[in-house]
Amino acid sequence: MAYTVEDLSPDAVAAALANDEILLVDVREPHELAMARIPEAVNVPLSRFDPAAIPDPQGKRVVFMCAGGVRSIQASEIAQGHGLPYGQHLAGGLKAWAMAGHGFERG
Repeated sequence: MAYTVEDLSPDAVAAALANDEILLVDVREPHELAMARIPEAVNVPLSRFDPAAIPDPQGKRVVFMCAGGVRSIQASEIAQGHGLPYGQHLAGGLKAWAMAGHGFERG
C-alpha cells in the first residue's frame, strides 16, 4: 500500500506552531533530544513507535520530525498504516530547521 507524506518547510512548520495549528511529534531517540530539541514537540521515539502513544492532537494537524527527514516519513507511513490521517513531516528535520534560522533548545 502506498502512503502519501507531504513535505513541510521549516518556515511552514514554524508558522503553524506559532498559530497553534499543529502537534509536532519528534520521533528521535531520547539521547538525541538531550542534545537539541524543539520545545513545542512531543517525543514518541521511532525505535518503539506506537501511533497510539501520540497525544490527542485536539483538532490540530500532526506533523512528524526527526534529525534529517527520513524517520519522520517512516513514522507517518506507520501511522497511516494504522488508519490515522497523519501525512505531513518537517522536510530535512531538525537540521533544516536550524539551517533556516529557527530556534531550538540545546542540552
